[in-house]
Order: sequence, then C-alpha cells, then structure tokens
Amino acid sequence: MFAPICTPFAENEDVDYEALRFNVSRYAASGILGYLALGSNGENRSLSEDERLRVLDVVVRNKRPGQVVMAGATYDAQRDTERFLAAAADLGADFGLVLSPGYFRKQMTDDLLFRYFLSLADGARIPLLLYNAPGFCGITLSPELVGRLAGHPGIVGMKDSAASGIENFLPLESPSFHVLAGSANFLFPAMMGGSLGGTVSLANSFPRLALDLFEAGQARDKTAGVPLQARVSRINHAISGIHGVAGVKAAMNLAGFVGGIPRRPLLPLAAADLAALRELLTDEGLLS
Repeated sequence: MFAPICTPFAENEDVDYEALRFNVSRYAASGILGYLALGSNGENRSLSEDERLRVLDVVVRNKRPGQVVMAGATYDAQRDTERFLAAAADLGADFGLVLSPGYFRKQMTDDLLFRYFLSLADGARIPLLLYNAPGFCGITLSPELVGRLAGHPGIVGMKDSAASGIENFLPLESPSFHVLAGSANFLFPAMMGGSLGGTVSLANSFPRLALDLFEAGQARDKTAGVPLQARVSRINHAISGIHGVAGVKAAMNLAGFVGGIPRRPLLPLAAADLAALRELLTDEGLLS
C-alpha cells in the first residue's frame, strides 16, 4: 500500500515543507509501505522544478527505514524526464513512475511509446514503473505495449489509474513486474485478480482504512473485503471522485493531516461542500 501524497500549500500558495515533514512522519507510523511523491495528488504540474526536487528530498529524508519512495515524472520532453530521473536517483528515490507524454498525443503510437519507455529504462539508475493515467495525459497504455515493456529488467511494474481495464494488465503480474491499482475504487478486485496492492489517494487521509482493504485483499477474504470495498468506494467517491485534489486535501485537514489548499487554478472546497464532506465522514465513523 502506497500513499500518492499531496504537496501542502500555505495560504499564499507557497509549498509548506514543514507540513510535508509532519505528514510524512505520521504516514511513517501508519504501516503503509511507502509513497508516490509528485504524482497527480502531489500537483506535479503546478510545481517548479526546484520545488519538485525539494519536495522529493523532504519525502526521502523523512520516510522511516524500509519505506519506499516512487518519484513521479510527468514531462513531455524525453530529455526532461531523463534529467529528472537522474536527479531523483541522486536524492535517493527508489523508483521512478513515468507518465506518457501527452501534448503531442496523436503521435504517441505504441511503437513511439515503446521506444520512449525502453530508452528511459536503459539509461535510468533506478527501476521504473509505467503510469497508465489517461485522465491526465489523454493516452491509454495498451496491454500489448505494456506486455512488450514488462520484459525489460529496468521496468518493474505499472500503476493503473484508468477508470476501467486493470483486468487486462493483471495477466502480466509476475515476480519481476507488478500491476498496482491506482484507485481505491477497484483495489480489492484487483488484488483478488493477482495484484499485490495499490497506490490510492484514500491513504492520504485515512491510511488505516486503505490498509484494512489492502489486508482483506492479501488474505483473499471476500467476506470482509466485498462490503469493505463498497464502503471504501462510497467514501472515496465523496472525497476525490467528486472534488479531486481539493477533496483529498480537505479530507486530510479533517483527519488531522495538513493538506493545505490546492494551487490555482484549482480552488479549495466551498464551505457548503466542506460541511457535506465532514458530515459524510462523521457518519462513516471516520471523524468524531
């Protein structure tokens, strides 16, 4: 279980690095295996390059021993991805998570993407995971492409955040290539189908709840897992499904973490939406 952690911003929209240290220290005691830093919940595209590297440095320095850090790379130019992966390796990241370039998406054929990911893996000093997130880049990785890439020793897995289709990648699960669920909405069925776990935004605010579902999947416990998956999906929809990053940060604030606010053009939750979220989480027994 990984948390795709948020980047907290103060009221003036500066990165609140002390809040990030506080959050990581709490996550370190939660039992999760590690973090995805600089993913979509981390508002990667809203950060300067210096901010990205400093955020990654804070996460690496404050994880507990044995925890794992994935560094999200979301660039359109390959040379930028290569430079970032080198810097991430220098800072001590364990893995790089690479999103497909999306600006010239009409040219992003399977052959072009195969060359892109393969050449990145050839040159990277840390193992890579593929990031299938068509909602962010407009490109859906095909099972055929992922199957071709899964044989490279430097490509060790993928995070699948597409709304549907993880079942098409689960046959690729192996000791050397792992398919991680990218949403709490399908974590349990993905694990029942062979996935080892996931990187889910719910772990930002309620890591114990995310771990409960993960552990049900580990135990292949349908009696506990099926109703818990329904509950988790309901809660997840109210947090990130409706409100996106702003909802995740609001839930973090309510749960005792420091989510802060999103960076514009994103806006924090309106008062009425925040009140409705607080009421739902209280009714679910997550807030007192």
